[in-house]
Amino acid sequence: MSGNSGFVNYGGHVTMHQSAVGDNARVDVSAAPREDDVPGRADVGVITILGNEARAAHEVLGLRPAGGAALPFFEGDVTTGGTTRRVVALRALSQGQRSAVVAFDHLRRHYRPAVVVLAGIGGGVHPGIEVGDVVVTTRVVYYDLRKETRSGRRRRGEERESPAVMGHAVNSFFTAYGEPAVLPGGFRVLTGPIGSGDAVIADAESEIVRYLRAFNDKILAVDMEAGGLTQAFHEQDGPGAVRGWVVVRGISDDASAAKNDDHQDRAARNAALTLRHLLPYLPSTRP
Repeated sequence: MSGNSGFVNYGGHVTMHQSAVGDNARVDVSAAPREDDVPGRADVGVITILGNEARAAHEVLGLRPAGGAALPFFEGDVTTGGTTRRVVALRALSQGQRSAVVAFDHLRRHYRPAVVVLAGIGGGVHPGIEVGDVVVTTRVVYYDLRKETRSGRRRRGEERESPAVMGHAVNSFFTAYGEPAVLPGGFRVLTGPIGSGDAVIADAESEIVRYLRAFNDKILAVDMEAGGLTQAFHEQDGPGAVRGWVVVRGISDDASAAKNDDHQDRAARNAALTLRHLLPYLPSTRP
């Protein structure tokens, strides 16, 4: 039919992008946002929680504030072992699982990283772990699911594991550096599962620690955010899905009554140094 200046829909859905309808209608494509402009892109997104964790990541990775960003992102190109990764870091607003979920979403919406890394400090709960060591893991046991009964608390732990591509990446790192790895500075890097929940643990024989040992006697450390990271990854949808996650925790204490902040700076820096050496093994957004 000639002379048509509209459109007809006999049911269903019509989606129109950069389109115009009617006589003499025009589209100015120069004003339309390009996919490369919104959002930005990064190979690796890093979540930190505490100020000393954020400072260590920025200094060790050489990150600078992202100009014009609505959120306090730090970004930069990091070259290690001849491989370059575009890295963006965001400090979560507060401690705990919920803020980690929101930080993950901010990174995904603004930068679409291939991988998200939670980097910072944690408490050691295994006899073989020492203050200053670093734990790299793709397995997290969330221990806060529970049922309260008259006879006591019954925990219902939930374990999540990052996709196989991340397991291969971590395995490749330890194949190259040994297991445990010993990085420049003389500290050890180990791999194994960690526990995560909203409790600050300052009792090495607490009910939570006993539960985690019974759940899996290889659990090395505990933190307060990794469970939120795994949940955010599990429930993500839409374009720009993150391919995997990994947690890097420098051990700052033994989760006992002697717990204090004396070793946090060293543990945070060791975690950041480990992340720098791990970067070449992580998936990239580049073809």
